[in-house]
Amino acid sequence: MITVPGGQVTLSDRRTERTWAVEVAAFHLAAYPLTRADYTEVTAAHSGSTQNGQDGARLPADSVSWWDAVRYCNALSRQEGLTPAYRLPDTADGADGADGSDGSDGGIAWDPSADGYRLPTEAEWEHACRAGTTGPRYGPLDDIAWYRGNSRERIHEVGGLRPNPWGLYDMLGNVWEWCWDLYDPQVYGSYRVLRGGGWFDEHWSCRASVRRRSHPTLRIEDVGLRLARSLQP
Repeated sequence: MITVPGGQVTLSDRRTERTWAVEVAAFHLAAYPLTRADYTEVTAAHSGSTQNGQDGARLPADSVSWWDAVRYCNALSRQEGLTPAYRLPDTADGADGADGSDGSDGGIAWDPSADGYRLPTEAEWEHACRAGTTGPRYGPLDDIAWYRGNSRERIHEVGGLRPNPWGLYDMLGNVWEWCWDLYDPQVYGSYRVLRGGGWFDEHWSCRASVRRRSHPTLRIEDVGLRLARSLQP
């Protein structure tokens, strides 16, 4: 994992034409999107669509819902002896039983003091993606991202293109990445934020500022996740 320095990031939403500044504390973020091999090792479940015969271990874990991502974070934390970051309150024994199938967020709570794995907030994600740069991308798109223009309409192994200045790979393109945040609960209810763009997206979706939303139960072949951890005092 990469230690991302703290700083301020300005988020924007094209739909509402709103901008807002967020202070981001230093935190840890995985250098790569979570791979299928790592997902399967913890969950004993297949994660990823098979495209053109691809089922490689270093492909990003895709077809992962937000709920799958949260449960993976907790499972990996327990496996490594860390305190899970998320609490699903419908279970008394600490196991993760909720799945959001009723259309709600299940009353899930995040403990920011926990040392376990979690999803980044969208402010953390954009701050890390930009890595001190100010343009729409941290480099020429073909050099840094798999998108419709160069992906041959398929997913690619992580780390195959140039990282951003902080050593983070595939922040744009390949798979969209779930964030912790609700997108706009007053309008979209439990929909969660996705960032980064995917292998089937046009170039305008692969920018640091682009926000996408989806229901937390969505599983689709261009959506995955990237692990974060809070810095401990």
